[in-house]
Parts: sequence; C-alpha cells; structure tokens
Amino acid sequence: MIRTVLVTGAAQGIGRAIAIRLAKDGFNVAVNDIEANSSKLQKSQQEIEQIGQKSISIIADVSINESVEKMMQEVAQKLGSLDVLVANAGIGDSKLLLDTTVEDWDRVFAVNMRGVFLCYKEAAKIMIKQGTGGKIIGACSNAGYRPTPTIGAYSATKWSVRGLTQAAAIEWAPYNITVNTYCPGITMTSLGETLLEGLANFHGKTKDDVTEDFVKATPLGRIGDPDDVANLAKNTTPNSHTDSTSDNNIITWIIVGNIQSGCCRVGDRCLIMPNRTFVEVTNIYDDLIPLLRLYLTRDIGTSPSDSSSLGVFHL
Repeated sequence: MIRTVLVTGAAQGIGRAIAIRLAKDGFNVAVNDIEANSSKLQKSQQEIEQIGQKSISIIADVSINESVEKMMQEVAQKLGSLDVLVANAGIGDSKLLLDTTVEDWDRVFAVNMRGVFLCYKEAAKIMIKQGTGGKIIGACSNAGYRPTPTIGAYSATKWSVRGLTQAAAIEWAPYNITVNTYCPGITMTSLGETLLEGLANFHGKTKDDVTEDFVKATPLGRIGDPDDVANLAKNTTPNSHTDSTSDNNIITWIIVGNIQSGCCRVGDRCLIMPNRTFVEVTNIYDDLIPLLRLYLTRDIGTSPSDSSSLGVFHL
C-alpha cells in the first residue's frame, strides 16, 4: 500500500526538499503553502508527479484552525489516507528583542507554534480515525536548544515546539502515532540567509565572515543544505549503532544536520534512553542520520511497545 504524506511549507527550502525526497522514496505527497508562494508550490507538485507519484497542492494558512482542518480532510479524501505529516511551515525575522514588537512576536508564534499545534492536532484526529497509526514530524531547530542573538522570538517558538512534540508523543502513543522533530543548524534557505545577515549586523562583521564562522564551527565543514534535512526521510539499511534503539522507541527529539556548539558534534558521546545504549558520534551522517532515516520510514503499524519516549542527552 502506498502511503501518503503531507508537507507544509513545501514551496521552497527544506519543505520542498523533504517533499521531493519522500516522493522518490515512494510516498504520494500533498504539498502546502500560502497564496504568495502558489507558483512555487505548483512546481513542487509537478516535480513530484514527474517522479511518478500522486500529488495535490493545497493553499492554506497553517495558523488558521478552519483552514488546517479542511486541509487534512482534503488530503485524506483525495489521496486515500493521511499517514505522515511533516509540519515544516515556519517563518522568522532577524531582530533584537528590544526592537521586537508585539505584532512581530504574535506573527512568528502564530505560524511556528500555533500552526504546528493545529497541524499536529488535526492530523492526529485523521490518523486516529483511520486506526492504522501514523507519523507526525515537526520543524524544530538548533535555535530550540541554543538561542542565537537577533532571533529571540524564533528561538522561543522552537523551544515551544520541543515541548509540544514531547507531550504529543506521550498522549498519542496508544494510537501508534509517533511524534518527532528535526532540528537542523544553519541551513541555506531564505530564513538562513536572514539569520546570517542579522548576525553580521549584530557582530559588526560581513555576511561572508559570519558564514565562515559557522563553517569553522560545523563538523561537516560547510553550511547545511535543505537536502541534508530531507535525507532524514530516506530509507536506509541500519548500521550496528541503530539496531537496538530505533526498533523499539520513539525519538521525541534529536539534533541532526550541521550542529553548532552545545549540541551533538563529532566526538560527542550521546546517551540514548531508556535502554541506555551509547552512541559515539564519530561521523554525524554515518551514525545519527541512518538512525532517524530508519525510524521515520519504518512500517506505520507498530505495536504499543514501540511507543515509549526517547531522548538524546549529551554527556
């Protein structure tokens, strides 16, 4: 049976990369974005169809309850089911907190926090009704672990998404619905460009200098690409590090991609609970990425024993 995934914010950047990657992995893919990005969204749909998978595009604002509810129902009706949600849509500004207005704050929280909450909730309703479980994946960020100057409001939304995700994972585990986030570092998207420009102004440096600082602090020696995040959804053969953990547990939060200081980096030792399996991070893509790929793409219909909460702690 071909499974269906909905990716929000799929007109460009990470959302588009995830949608294309999952289509190549055999999913039928519904893509969503706002009216202003409709032409780009149509291109995402066309590329998915050229791959050979079914696709629909839906214009909807994820911060509006009625729009989200209608969107989830449309996906299930037109593509036959809703098996996976990637709540990727997000926005952000580069502003110091003292310059952030109430309107700025509310706008970012409306999309990044309320939008994720609404998508999680309405997708879960559909999945529970279907009775076959499901996977819900939200967009978090390295900024949800280690705040960065000039993106205080954005960082606050990502910390909130972490808490929401962990609560949802516990509440919906009895329905075989797993809930996770991906948390990349700086990535070359329009939002990433905004962050780099803001940090350059904050530190009195050029954008190129700030970019080079990030490159030097990144184990992979480069700025992240949307495809790095999209590859989390690509199925792969598990290596010895992944066998004893991803088969039996939900990963409710984890750091992936090009990680800055304070998170998993080459040489870090991460303790994966609750089965106390140690992972020595010698290469992020060899060790952590296959773990997530296996988890995110394994069969939907897992048993209740697969639904215990799991975290990654830095030693």
